[in-house]
Amino acid sequence: MADPFGFLKYERVDNPYREINERIKDFNYLEEPLKFDKRAEQAARCMNCGVPYCHIGALYGDKSKQISGCPNDNLIPEWNDLLYRKELHQAWLRLAKTNPIPEFTGKVCPAPCEVSCNEFLNGEGVTIKDNEDFIVEYAFAHGWVVSEGLPAQRTGKKIAVIGSGPAGITAAWRLNQLGHEVTIFEKDERFGGLLMYGIPNMKLEKWVVDRRFKVMSEVGIKLKANTTVGKDITKEQLDSDFDKVIIATGASIARDINVPGRNLQGIDFALPFLNAATENVLKNGTTKFERSLSNKKVIVIGSGDTATDCIATAVRLGAEHVTQFDYHAQKPTDRTTPWPEYPWQKQITYGQAEAIETVNPELIPYQTQTVEFLGNEFGEAIGVRTVLIDSNKKLIPNSEKEYEADLILIAVGFIGLNTKILKNLGITQLNVMGMTNQENYMVAGDANTGANLVITAIHDARLVAEMIDSKLQSFADSFSFEVN
Repeated sequence: MADPFGFLKYERVDNPYREINERIKDFNYLEEPLKFDKRAEQAARCMNCGVPYCHIGALYGDKSKQISGCPNDNLIPEWNDLLYRKELHQAWLRLAKTNPIPEFTGKVCPAPCEVSCNEFLNGEGVTIKDNEDFIVEYAFAHGWVVSEGLPAQRTGKKIAVIGSGPAGITAAWRLNQLGHEVTIFEKDERFGGLLMYGIPNMKLEKWVVDRRFKVMSEVGIKLKANTTVGKDITKEQLDSDFDKVIIATGASIARDINVPGRNLQGIDFALPFLNAATENVLKNGTTKFERSLSNKKVIVIGSGDTATDCIATAVRLGAEHVTQFDYHAQKPTDRTTPWPEYPWQKQITYGQAEAIETVNPELIPYQTQTVEFLGNEFGEAIGVRTVLIDSNKKLIPNSEKEYEADLILIAVGFIGLNTKILKNLGITQLNVMGMTNQENYMVAGDANTGANLVITAIHDARLVAEMIDSKLQSFADSFSFEVN
């Protein structure tokens, strides 16, 4: 397996980020990929460990929601070995066997596989995410991606996929591979869902998203934009035209903060803010975009990846000052959870690093709870009143503080999918494994599991697609007969 002494020979080298003072001037990609030889060296660090926790997605922790290893069971040691040997086509085939869209996970996944790597026990895990990204970009450059999506033969069955985010893409790609005719319906003008509008360009360039839909069209998947279910296409039409329907609309309903002053102007959820920033970049480019937050003070409420993206975007849009409220206590610098569980310890994200260096060295007040949004006589938000909370989430007396703000962004997670689409389709019950009370309708990805990682949505959608294929094949078999 790769070089048995590779982890002793080579230090871990991640794709380096561009310098902060350079990258905050644009929305261009953050990273600078390594050259082929250096990337192969990194793959050599993958050990012949015998028990590769990296590719087994185990659940643990509170309510068993935390992931250790890859929730999609990607064949990580195998394609690391092939990358080390520079057998790139075989590496691509092993990667694509379980993950149809690694160009996205290779760029935006938080990589729980890396911290459950055996090498992480006494050192630093293998650069699995960067290795994955190198393989898929090499595959695109050499024209190998389309052939992986082509079916051996067509079944004549038609599938509708509603939504074109990670789950929708995965389900459509897998079903097309299996020979079914697939049509994706997307309510927006551009395809990609979260990938197009929710993740900033510096993390995921939009040409990468467009490239995926180009190859999807090339393998025979039909793409219908500007199509809202219940308005532009009815349930009757779906029932008439398709054998099965997959709902892959994500978990887009944001969690709110219902405190006094919530109706003031200048308070918004994270996704509309990020969507607008992406539209700005798509219209004006990555360097000539409108810096709409010049001389503005911004507060971001939340501590996850979406909050980080808001911080980084605000910095690029010229914010004079940014503050991030974190409801949780500051994590310790040393690992507190046992391997291979995710190491809950302090980490500075790319967006936090940018804000700390450029606009606010004291970026994050921890254990801070918002109790009121403050406004002026014109109904505009001008600040936030907070209190501190203790380790039991109890308010600490006499700890109130006020912060000034021109824009307040709420990024405290998502509570689930928009149920309006379910009502339009007559769905009143969601069952296990993505099934519903409507026999021909299934739910996949975050719409099924709740908000989670891109790789989790990929895994769920792949299973739903294969379940649909199994049902269609069983149906066909039940009507087969032998001609004497």
